[in-house]
Amino acid sequence: METRIQREARPESMLINMGPSHPAMHGTIRIMLELDAERILNAEVEIGYLHRGFEKTCENKTYFNLLPYTDRLNYVSPLINNLGYAMTMEKMLGVGVPERAQLIRVLMSELSRVSDHLTCLAAMAMESGAFTVFLYMIKAREFLWDVIEFTTGARMTTSYIRIGGVRADLHPDWRGSLATAVRETRRVLKDVSGLLDKNSIFQGRTRGVGVISKEDALSYGWTGPCLRSTGIPYDVRKASPYLIYDKLDFEVPVGEFGDNFDRYRVRMREMEQSLRLLEQVAVLIPDAAPITGEPANEPAEAIRVSRRQKTAARIRLSPNLEGSEKARYADLLTSDKPAVLGSTACGVVVPPKEDTYTTMEGLISHFLFFMNGHGIRPPKGDVYFSVEGGNGEVGFYVVSDGTDRPYRLHLRAPCFHVVSALEPLIKGRLLADIIPTFGSMNIIAGELDR
Repeated sequence: METRIQREARPESMLINMGPSHPAMHGTIRIMLELDAERILNAEVEIGYLHRGFEKTCENKTYFNLLPYTDRLNYVSPLINNLGYAMTMEKMLGVGVPERAQLIRVLMSELSRVSDHLTCLAAMAMESGAFTVFLYMIKAREFLWDVIEFTTGARMTTSYIRIGGVRADLHPDWRGSLATAVRETRRVLKDVSGLLDKNSIFQGRTRGVGVISKEDALSYGWTGPCLRSTGIPYDVRKASPYLIYDKLDFEVPVGEFGDNFDRYRVRMREMEQSLRLLEQVAVLIPDAAPITGEPANEPAEAIRVSRRQKTAARIRLSPNLEGSEKARYADLLTSDKPAVLGSTACGVVVPPKEDTYTTMEGLISHFLFFMNGHGIRPPKGDVYFSVEGGNGEVGFYVVSDGTDRPYRLHLRAPCFHVVSALEPLIKGRLLADIIPTFGSMNIIAGELDR
């Protein structure tokens, strides 16, 4: 099929493809370029190489079972995707979340944000020739992922944040792991600043390159670090506070010129703010009380000693379920029952395994939660909710028809709006300027193409 650039090409110009097989395009973006020597006369960006039908797939899954698909959006910071979807459903269902679960959510979100920014700047620096910076930042990311893996059991696709709370409590040794991650990350950020901030080669590739004005950034729908690089201090955590962000002390870094260097500096300073948030949240999270046995019986039940109770006292859960014992449910998962027509009697959280394994009622509740036509069934209506992701505002729009599956689910993907401005940012520049400009945008194709 003939492209727009092929129709408009001049006889003396040259047409070339950059991507999807070009290393800097990560196999997911194709840019048709019209060149006069190395000067870009025209450009056309083609996306969709990683499209897998995320939204349509979710419309054929239950509200609970579609959660793992959100991990595959921005797979560098999947916990923020989990959070955005979970809080959208909590808004629709009208349920609250325990304070400890909110604190854990903030902790995981900020760990993910730093990991996201480290990955972006590591790739941007490597593709611009600064391979040492790549190694330093990936080393720091490993410490952060250790903290995440300690609790969630996975490094990337975690499915940890659930509707109504979180899947399990923090690992008993999470404080030491977090302190190491914060310390090592700060050391790496200091080293990277020394390597790049006044580096004449890096400044030549970034200062005054890929410039966008405030007005143009807003017209394209930019959010996140890319928008803040133009000087607009919009951050969902400040503009529409969620969880406990309004009780925490942090700043929103902004740039001045909206160029590649500003996008680099904004992300560097945001990581410093996220490390501050991690330290504040760590102080607020109390140590979990050890589980010594079954909780005490209610007075009315104390006179009954049944075979079921004796069996429950001996139950031992799989090691994969550590931190998600029944005794921890009160701190980690909501106990609210949705006061809406059509909601299942078992609420919005998975019944405790101790009940499922030992009582007929618990087994029935477990079956009902996962059976087609049952489970989580919000009332008819629609809802939108957004959180601050690594690339900007991550929003979920869900339409319910009263069944256990969304009638419509749409993702507001910040990457899509950012990449839409790539063409005007590179027109008139040199071919080599595409690399740092594209890298500074942090395009994650799983979120872009969906």
